[in-house]
Amino acid sequence: MKYILAVTGASGIVYGVRLNEELKKMGFEVYSIVTEGAKATAKYEFKDAIDRIKKASVAVYDENNLDAPMASGSAKFDGMVVAPCSMKTLASIANGFEDNLVSRAAQVQLKERRPLLLLLRETPISTLHIMNMLKASLGGAVIVPASPGFYGGPKSIDDLVDFQVGKVMDLLGLQHNLFKRWAGAESIGD
Repeated sequence: MKYILAVTGASGIVYGVRLNEELKKMGFEVYSIVTEGAKATAKYEFKDAIDRIKKASVAVYDENNLDAPMASGSAKFDGMVVAPCSMKTLASIANGFEDNLVSRAAQVQLKERRPLLLLLRETPISTLHIMNMLKASLGGAVIVPASPGFYGGPKSIDDLVDFQVGKVMDLLGLQHNLFKRWAGAESIGD
């Protein structure tokens, strides 16, 4: 299976890095797009993020390379994840504004009826952001807020990241053991 991973300039670049590494570990091909914003964010959040993305990807494309395979529907990919997804990228996708490879590849996924997951990392969220989320969802994208669960008793930031990456993998239909699944509350008995 082949996946597209787009990493944009929103805070949370660690989500894209971990997802990429997990998909590679599982034997999937990952073709990544790294924006200039992602490179800038990496300097503050995760200094070797871009190197790790390059290491785990089959190929890495610049956001301005509209000749890349994922710019065409004839190059079949099994799904695309934008992690993290900036509000600028969300707006481009929601409004069909194909100004770079990320938004073009996303539109290809939508028009071909293939999975597109947008892992949003922003707070608070404005009304315009909400409207763009609605438009993207109506167009076929799955909105995945970066909202890790705490019921599994996370002990580290890595646990919180793994929870979110696991939720993305669930949405792609992939088996994993990245977090403890909810088994329900204990019975109070008789």
